[in-house]
Amino acid sequence: MNEDDSIPLIGQVVRIMQGREAGQYAIVIKLVDNRYVLLADGEKRKYDRPKKKNLHHIELMDYISPEVQNSLLETGRVTNGKLRFAIAKYSSEVVTDLKKGDQHDGERRCN
Repeated sequence: MNEDDSIPLIGQVVRIMQGREAGQYAIVIKLVDNRYVLLADGEKRKYDRPKKKNLHHIELMDYISPEVQNSLLETGRVTNGKLRFAIAKYSSEVVTDLKKGDQHDGERRCN
């Protein structure tokens, strides 16, 4: 999925490509406008203090967390535990799908 041809959705997992948190995963919790989103991961970036990020500085993943999306749409809030759970669930799916020696989005991972 390319960041230029799609609009991020609430609850979608993204990988941060630029800045101090580059390489880390976060979840879209709010769309600010057509250029910026608010991201949180439940650990360093809590729901109460999200990071405003330019769409050109993130990579959209093909995964939307139904727990986070439903919680945000129903109540307007989400717990930090749900954010951490969604990122851990996505990470475990990616890790189990990749075999040793495979590449993830062109980057080599050394274990």
